[in-house]
Amino acid sequence: MGSKWRKAKLALGMNMCLYVPHQKLEDSLPSSSSSSASSTSIANVASRFSTDAVPLSPVSPSGNDCRPTTPTPSSSGFRVSKSSPKSSKRTCSICLTAMKPGQGHAIFTAECSHSFHFHCITSNVKHGNQICPVCRGKWKEIPFQSPASDLPNGRSRINPADWPRDDAWTTVVRQLPSPRLDPTRQISSLFHTSEPGTFDDDEVLDLQHETTEENVFANDATKNNSIGAIEVKTYPEVSAIPRATCHNNFAILIHLKAPRPSGGRSETMFSPTTQNSRAPVDLVTVLDVSGSMAGTKIALLKRAMGFVIQHLGPSDRLSVIAFSSTARRLFPLRRMTETGRQEALQAVNSLTSNGGTNIAEGLRKAAKVIGDRKWKNPVGSIILLSDGQDTYTVTSPSGAHSRTDYRSLLPEGPCIPVHAFGFGADHDASSMHSISDISGGTFSFIEAEGVIQDAFAQCIGGLLSVVVQEACLKFQCTHPNLVINSIKAGSYRTSMAADAKTGSIDAGDLYAEEERDFLVTVNVPIDESCDEMSLLEVQCIYRDPISKEIVSLEEANEVKIQRPTIIGQTVVSMEVDRQRNRLRAAEAMAEARSAAEHGDLTAAVSLLESCRRALSETISAQAGDRLCIALCAELKEMQDRMANRRVYESSGRAYVLSGLSSHSWQRATARGDSTNSTSLVQAYQTPTMTDMVTRSQTMFFGNPPQRKLRQTQSFPAHPEAR
Repeated sequence: MGSKWRKAKLALGMNMCLYVPHQKLEDSLPSSSSSSASSTSIANVASRFSTDAVPLSPVSPSGNDCRPTTPTPSSSGFRVSKSSPKSSKRTCSICLTAMKPGQGHAIFTAECSHSFHFHCITSNVKHGNQICPVCRGKWKEIPFQSPASDLPNGRSRINPADWPRDDAWTTVVRQLPSPRLDPTRQISSLFHTSEPGTFDDDEVLDLQHETTEENVFANDATKNNSIGAIEVKTYPEVSAIPRATCHNNFAILIHLKAPRPSGGRSETMFSPTTQNSRAPVDLVTVLDVSGSMAGTKIALLKRAMGFVIQHLGPSDRLSVIAFSSTARRLFPLRRMTETGRQEALQAVNSLTSNGGTNIAEGLRKAAKVIGDRKWKNPVGSIILLSDGQDTYTVTSPSGAHSRTDYRSLLPEGPCIPVHAFGFGADHDASSMHSISDISGGTFSFIEAEGVIQDAFAQCIGGLLSVVVQEACLKFQCTHPNLVINSIKAGSYRTSMAADAKTGSIDAGDLYAEEERDFLVTVNVPIDESCDEMSLLEVQCIYRDPISKEIVSLEEANEVKIQRPTIIGQTVVSMEVDRQRNRLRAAEAMAEARSAAEHGDLTAAVSLLESCRRALSETISAQAGDRLCIALCAELKEMQDRMANRRVYESSGRAYVLSGLSSHSWQRATARGDSTNSTSLVQAYQTPTMTDMVTRSQTMFFGNPPQRKLRQTQSFPAHPEAR
């Protein structure tokens, strides 16, 4: 009877948010396991009131939980929360026995960072319970041990045939015996050890992936995994111009398409067991752990990083920089072997939030990691995420403050792209867009917390599929009286000779099946001497990232038009028209943004509306072109986000900047909350990006999140691709 009365008092105490001392509660627990169900129930109650439990997930929506929802801040922002000997990190809160590695028990670490014996928690959740026994946070992912049919309401773990059944790094942290990593070591040592003056302690590359001049032709595997040739097509504005007529600003579209992945399937590029199907990556992630990231944000960030770590292969290397008021490298560039993944997950899961937002210091440290490394994988990139305004300023000799020169903080030498992610309504969109733009990366706006993992997935879906590097287009006029008038290539670097006879475009790196479209305008002269005129000759040179060889297309692409005496009705190329629409929309966005920054939102909205009306009258719009329709929807969304100053400051600026980033680099970015049909134009999402986003969205166990990165339709670049 006394035992039942104690249970009733505990139940009443929960509803009244009473404080129950941890030690007293332990004393009241039964010493023997007479009833498994009652022991589990009481253990859950005891764990709920444990004073060292720091919830990192949303609390139960019942409204009866009065505990704080943010971690206790530390002085540095990186310190691991201290715990008592009875902490939930060392004791399973279900069976109340010790959790020690090497004792034959698998350990499950939930998305809220609390750990349990795997067999204990699978029994706890198999009847549909998705509530953490410690912090009462609702899980989106649950462990499974029995077949999918045992899950309630017909729910099942979506597991494509080519994914290993036990490969669930975002939910289960396996205990790995390794001479490199002692599982009993306190992870706090990663944060408090002194950093070396030079970051040349990166892990040596997997030498079997090093392609040397001696083994390029001897290694059959390398030969078989060589990528195919890049595709180059050209489209003149019209197919014919009368002989006696000149045509200034005559548009020629140059279209590039990168080859497919080795083996022809995008999913092979993401399999850790596929060693030579893609170029390995050196990735540095720069993560904001300031005070504003506390609670749900940092929990979702940890889960997103778990997804990234899971999809990096043993030849890829990862380093993580955490920053708040200062910045610290958590670990050097390390190969994502089983041991490397385990250490990376431990470091990420141990992050706490506190302090200010020093983006510049985090970026500087990331640049140092990239610049000081001894070894270099073919692909290098930096991912930067922040949810706040940069508190770092530079003081001039006069004492005045000026904005940070981010260009000076980026790695010297070959440009390493920084893919920046602005998180929430308070981030510094202008600074983060500037960082990404000058480095050749993209800027994404994550408005809804729930899409952070999908946004990361889209980004790494591209980074893990680079098949072309240092692509360069070169073109020259073939007619003696023809001259180049302009080269429209967005943010890509262009050059033109003084005599306007030759030009070039540096197209950079291309992901598998990624496309680029550039418009070159020329002045076509009168010519009575020929029936057919040759205008341009286009060549493409690039580097194969796997073999590291320079590839030059054997045959140049020649652009020709007919020059009859008289022609009938002129038909404008649909391909050229749709790319003109894209460039026109991007220019209108840039002009509207400039007007909005000067305080004239009325003029900004008017510019967008005028462009939208102009696009609707083009031949591609009248033909129902999907890209044109999507551009009009995007312009309308931007108008809505410029309705007033408050809306523009909270989301409009970031939305427009992410759109400009996407169009100027012709690369997919995440934008807004990604829940409605007008959220973004995804003409740039590649099949490998789509596959990775799908993986992210299907790795939820239970009800999917309310908001996702919108799964996009791919808008074909040309009608024949439909």
